[in-house]
Amino acid sequence: MESDNYKFIIVKANTLDFDVRKQMSEIFSEGFSQWLRFFAKDKNKIAKAFAHMFVLEHFYVAITNKKVAAIATCTDGSVLSIKLNKKELRKHLGWFKGTMAHLFLKKEFEALAENPSPSKGFIDFVGTALEFRGKGAASKLIRYIMENTAFKEYVIGEVADTNIPAMKLYTKLGFKEYKRKAMSRTIAKKNGINYLVSLKYVKSDMEW
Repeated sequence: MESDNYKFIIVKANTLDFDVRKQMSEIFSEGFSQWLRFFAKDKNKIAKAFAHMFVLEHFYVAITNKKVAAIATCTDGSVLSIKLNKKELRKHLGWFKGTMAHLFLKKEFEALAENPSPSKGFIDFVGTALEFRGKGAASKLIRYIMENTAFKEYVIGEVADTNIPAMKLYTKLGFKEYKRKAMSRTIAKKNGINYLVSLKYVKSDMEW
């Protein structure tokens, strides 16, 4: 439930009059730490390394008092929300790990949807700042996206089965699991993730 102490405003990241990249990257580095810890254990270093990559016109943010509380993208799956720059990654992570990050994460984060459609919205890169977790920021953000974008169906791809708060949030919003992908034993042992779960929500005729 959203706290009465916070009034979140939802806007596109590229419409703000202040630079949100650093805050967005801090949220990203925290939310995706299971994937990024190989490249650096220092979350501040990770945040600096990835601050360049957000395509702001595709990101929605929940803001309160010029603080970014939550982030998410929603597109038709035919455009990229993330664009990695090898030079920036090498600058902050070093030549070897910067190169490796670009090689492996480009495939993971710059993947277009398998079946893009004008009627299908792909919600991705959802994250909440530590300060605002449990305050309703992500819930309000996703509801806003669903109410203010012209898609019939919404897909959230590959949520770690260990991410219980996210799974509870999506279920509460009406999303249902439609696919799960088993992780390799190596990844399961290293990160504790057994499955990546995909969920979807289809608007009723009244909503549509």
